[in-house]
Amino acid sequence: MESDRLREELLMLVRSLKSQLELERDLHRPLSWLAVGAEKTTPPGKEPPVPEKETSAVPGALSIGEGSAQNGRSLDEIFRDVEHCSLCSLGKTRRNLVFGEGSPCAELVFVGEAPGAEEDLQGRPFVGRAGKLLTRIIDAMGLKRENVYICNILKCRPPGNRNPLPEEIAACEPHLVQQLEAIRPRVICALGTFAAQTLLKKKGTPITVLRGRFHDYHGIPLMPTYHPAYLLRNPAAKKQAWEDVQKIMKVLGEENSGET
Repeated sequence: MESDRLREELLMLVRSLKSQLELERDLHRPLSWLAVGAEKTTPPGKEPPVPEKETSAVPGALSIGEGSAQNGRSLDEIFRDVEHCSLCSLGKTRRNLVFGEGSPCAELVFVGEAPGAEEDLQGRPFVGRAGKLLTRIIDAMGLKRENVYICNILKCRPPGNRNPLPEEIAACEPHLVQQLEAIRPRVICALGTFAAQTLLKKKGTPITVLRGRFHDYHGIPLMPTYHPAYLLRNPAAKKQAWEDVQKIMKVLGEENSGET
């Protein structure tokens, strides 16, 4: 019935506002938002001033945008192609391929660095401590985890959670590009240094310089921000991360309101 539908929508709105208020409150209590597994650490370095808005066109072999529909490949088809991938040595050491999960029609895609131990065990992205934090952030945005898409630059775990090697990124990035072509999101959020540098072709540029403003990725607004694992180690950075997330929410809100 109409009354039941309206009641459910109101309840969802209240839950979303409650999550946002809790995070806004916690921004003034440095350890509470990231209490699970958080350690006392030195805050991140002071950022240099950056322009409010900057774009950086990224050339690529594959196109993303209106023309990508001609590709016609679904996420399931892409998964079948990479399920037994052995283009780099990580295919020999992984337990499970961590392809990605979420809505194939997601307006927002989160791209991380690489699977960790728990992700390798379950074959799912962001299910460890950092994943729990990412889920909280998604909830605070008024979204649900199943309505966004979450993946990584690498689909296999580097041994010992070491940083991805250039040859591993080169071998795996085409899989990510195909995922983004299939989804065609409205906004991409790059989580951490390796995701931001890889997607924007900004090797050597620190995340402190890249974050805080939108860049252009084949016509899609891309917001770099800190990786949730970094936030667990550096709770003082959570305020900046939340500011980045709010800018994403504003863009999604403006585009959605423009369609009504």
